[in-house]
Amino acid sequence: MTHSDKIRNIAIIAHVDHGKTTLVDGLLKQSNTFRENQAEMSQELIMDSGDQERERGITITAKQTTIYWNDYKINIIDTPGHADFSGEVERTLNMADGVLLVVDAQEGPMPQTKFVLSKALELGLRPVVVINKIDKPARRIAEVEDELADLFLELATDESQLHYPVYYAVAREGKAWNEMPEDPVSTASLEPIFQAIVGDIDAPLASSGSLQLVVAALARDNFLGKYAIGRVARGEVSKNLQVVLMKADGTVINLKIEKVFVSRGLGREEVDMAGSGDIVALTGIAEAHIGDTVAGRDNPEALPVIAVEAPTISMYLGPNTSPMKGREGEFNTSRQLGERLQRELETNVALKVRDEGIGFIISGRGELHLSVLIESMRREGYEFEVGRPQVVTITEDGQEKEPVEELLVEIGAEFVGVVSQEMGLRRAELVKQEQTSSGLTRMTYIITTRALIGLRNLLLTATKGTVIMHSLPHGYQPLGAKLTATRNGALIAFEAGTTTPYALETAEARGELFVGPGTEVYGGMIVGLYNRQEDLEINVCKEKHLTNMRSKSSDGTVQLTPYTQLSLEQCIDFLNDDELLEVTPKSLRLRKRYLESNERKRHAKG
Repeated sequence: MTHSDKIRNIAIIAHVDHGKTTLVDGLLKQSNTFRENQAEMSQELIMDSGDQERERGITITAKQTTIYWNDYKINIIDTPGHADFSGEVERTLNMADGVLLVVDAQEGPMPQTKFVLSKALELGLRPVVVINKIDKPARRIAEVEDELADLFLELATDESQLHYPVYYAVAREGKAWNEMPEDPVSTASLEPIFQAIVGDIDAPLASSGSLQLVVAALARDNFLGKYAIGRVARGEVSKNLQVVLMKADGTVINLKIEKVFVSRGLGREEVDMAGSGDIVALTGIAEAHIGDTVAGRDNPEALPVIAVEAPTISMYLGPNTSPMKGREGEFNTSRQLGERLQRELETNVALKVRDEGIGFIISGRGELHLSVLIESMRREGYEFEVGRPQVVTITEDGQEKEPVEELLVEIGAEFVGVVSQEMGLRRAELVKQEQTSSGLTRMTYIITTRALIGLRNLLLTATKGTVIMHSLPHGYQPLGAKLTATRNGALIAFEAGTTTPYALETAEARGELFVGPGTEVYGGMIVGLYNRQEDLEINVCKEKHLTNMRSKSSDGTVQLTPYTQLSLEQCIDFLNDDELLEVTPKSLRLRKRYLESNERKRHAKG
């Protein structure tokens, strides 16, 4: 068994794309965790195992791995960098004693760096800074070091946190240095980072006594079912140990731990027992949820429950009610959707679900958080419909308040006007504007979460896809006035049928189409964006009447402009209050909530 002074528990935190997952890859490879001939040795982003993580190039769920270096055991927690997954970050930092803060040598500390670092310092974790990507031509090491010093001054909770060691790395090549090297191309290894983890970060405090462990994560597999993962805060845990599970609501359940696992590399290995300070995965406690305490029976004491920030965005998710329901999905009943959402709640701590008629209202930390869940369900064969995202307000001192975010936008100088105009329409307040070393303009706004819905796609279009934007929670303010609608009306299919090139050619002149020829549509389905403010019903299934006249110019050939195919996020952003998005494993269809024209008019009046 490893003594706790030979254990180190560290979390790796950084802004999106600053290289934390790549650094973990390097540490895994250089600690000889894998045999030379194992597939992982040639793989990149070993830790990002989900399909969506690989496609989106981001970490969504926090993962834990263990490496052995000399005779130390290092438990590493790789955390997500998006504020939408802040629930993941908050619960996993509870398992660590120190953090490796990775910062890009060109970009410097970004909003996410600030958000995750503030959480780590609040918990009293020891920081070690790694300035990564020092081989970038546009690196600005001295400025980044000053920006970090300012950030620590702003966030530190006590003086000791202002003394932090700084290391320099090129994680992609597995190199690190104690001092800034004259030549980043010179040979080096990640040895300084291993030394830093062992030397600069404290060992977990060993405390003997009755077992205490807070469940910080859950996992499952088909063989042993559910694993409860957490750090042993006190005492020892062993297989077949009789324990009590203490729930947040005060319920106490007697259970027996069946098996105890610790990580090795990316896998798990079974052990007979583990001591305080170690991170373990336990089986046999199927009733465990995140935040519950597993305690010894002789002296059961609950640990504080992990607090997670409140959700800011909610949307309706319910069974598909369109004329095409049940055709493309395997699971489409309200019960099946409810069961799947209950399963998600077990591991997704920042998600909230409540019943709403035949459907559900799901609330989360942002559009990305909810769209990742929608995409996962879609891939698993679920068919459902979702409504427009709404902001979740709170009532404080008898006043309704809405969430506000700090938004950082980076754009080329030629787009400053377009962005400022769009932000003005959304009543955003400009706090700071500066030039970055790479010649871009960086603007910081305070904006309501409500005004942020749908903004990303608008700005991507306005800046020809070059905008970089990041937001983070900035508290609450009294609910403001309603925003003016900025989107044009929809082109709505007049009747069910299959679209024809002839009809689409006429429709093209009215706006931007979302469907191509040969697509099956139904009455009330949205087939495009009208170039005026109101909605327009249009026949997209009209056939050309045959005549015995032949004209030289058109022999039935139609030249159509390519239609716009919207992604899941773009579809969600497109929605108005009276519209729904039909999601199936094969299709995304935008539609009006009321498919009948007369019914739409009646509800519009009412």
